[in-house]
Amino acid sequence: MFFFLSRLLARWMLDRGWLLPVVVVVFVFVTSWPLMVLAEPAGSELVEPGNYWWYFVVTAATVGYGDFSPGTTAGHVVGGYVIVGGIATLTSVFTRLASTLEQAKGRRMQGVNTVAKTGHTVLVGYTPGRTERIVAQLLADDVRALVLCAGDEVPVHPMPAQPVDFVRGELTAADVLARAGLARAATVLVDVGDDNEALAVAVTVGHAGPAAHIVVTLRDMERADLVRYVDSRIRCVPWHTPRMVTEEITSPGIAEVYTELMTAGGAGTYSVVLPDSLGGLSVERCGIALGRAHGATILAVRTGDALVVNPAWDGELPAGATLYYVSPRRLTAGDVADALR
Repeated sequence: MFFFLSRLLARWMLDRGWLLPVVVVVFVFVTSWPLMVLAEPAGSELVEPGNYWWYFVVTAATVGYGDFSPGTTAGHVVGGYVIVGGIATLTSVFTRLASTLEQAKGRRMQGVNTVAKTGHTVLVGYTPGRTERIVAQLLADDVRALVLCAGDEVPVHPMPAQPVDFVRGELTAADVLARAGLARAATVLVDVGDDNEALAVAVTVGHAGPAAHIVVTLRDMERADLVRYVDSRIRCVPWHTPRMVTEEITSPGIAEVYTELMTAGGAGTYSVVLPDSLGGLSVERCGIALGRAHGATILAVRTGDALVVNPAWDGELPAGATLYYVSPRRLTAGDVADALR
């Protein structure tokens, strides 16, 4: 077991360039202890095994607590040797640490790291300006665990200042998506250059992220049936509505609600002007009356130039106000008047 661990440690040091500082500190320790034994008088507490390692550590680190110190000139010379060896070791360690940090930064910028996150959101595809807006909106909606998976045409991390991990490579390659942690993602957005590429990426994503909520943006929504044929769980969103994209990511299924509202044959969104004969009304009274009589739900109210979305029920509606509502059919001013009488 000890042999196995020692070989593993040796390989780790060789792979990471830590061998030099380890060799230096071991060499200085092994050579300085016998020299200190020779330099110090017999019975010196400094050279006892339980004390010398502590003296070596604080002296090599140039801390120097002073609880143990050589009492002879020769011992001082050996102490100076330990200090020089410690400085050489620390210099090697700090140089290696700086190199390691620089390499880690380079790997992050180049998108070659493997993401270790779970339950995160993966953005597959990058469009300058557009992707930044989507990321900003997601961050504003408190979506923090983000991974950008971009194609090879994006050479370096396009948003290094943002809390976004970066993975680069062929978007339909399983290993690239695996580096983005797709199998452990909670949500995946496919937002690529054109609908043909979106279909190809959706196929790969559908197989790589079976448990994820998958959103695909399309320029031609008639292709949504093709995407759903690949995987019925995939939600398609019009490419030109970035806000709907982020809402679908944070509130799965909301895009389907929007689609239903904008499709003929189902519930629709309409507006109606309140008749002057009704006078002032409360939002509560109007909402209850229209809901009971016509199954309508008030979305917004306009009074003059002011538009209030989702008005409070204790709000007041003056005569001539415009109601925006969801209903199975369009209501006339007469329908509204009848419901409120």
